Amino acid sequence: MGMSVTTSIATEDDAERILKLQYLCYQSEAELYGDWAIEPLTQTLDSLREELKERHVLVARLGDEVVGSVRGWVDQDGVGRIGRLCVHPRMQRHGLGTRLVRRMEELLAEGEQQVLAYRLFTGHRSLGNLRLYQRLGYRQTQVEEVNTRLSFIGLEKAVPELAATA
Repeated sequence: MGMSVTTSIATEDDAERILKLQYLCYQSEAELYGDWAIEPLTQTLDSLREELKERHVLVARLGDEVVGSVRGWVDQDGVGRIGRLCVHPRMQRHGLGTRLVRRMEELLAEGEQQVLAYRLFTGHRSLGNLRLYQRLGYRQTQVEEVNTRLSFIGLEKAVPELAATA
């Protein structure tokens, strides 16, 4: 009998597993852009532990194994920021990324601060990420050239309740 994947709020005990998963998942991004010094690959365990205290972090588990993660927070302008989505390579293309992003959107909306929109970004060559975010209702709002090899594509999604009354 197979196990099902569950999602939950990450705890400090998950920090090491999240960091290892992040390192594994961002190898393909580093290769895509020819840059192995990207922040997800150089983040320290202490830095991640601080994020766990300051931001919302969700994990997806298959049994005891962390197979997915996403982070989020609401900024001072009421924008829900979503980042560092990572899904174990063997678990990709099964809807887990979609589940994690949607659950993070819900979690941010349930908070004390009103969320006016959601924003995230990805690299310009990360076509799978761009397709996923567009399927989830995100639309490109900006392009920021980081260097000659990398541009960040900013995407935004309106909050449905607010968009319906606007």
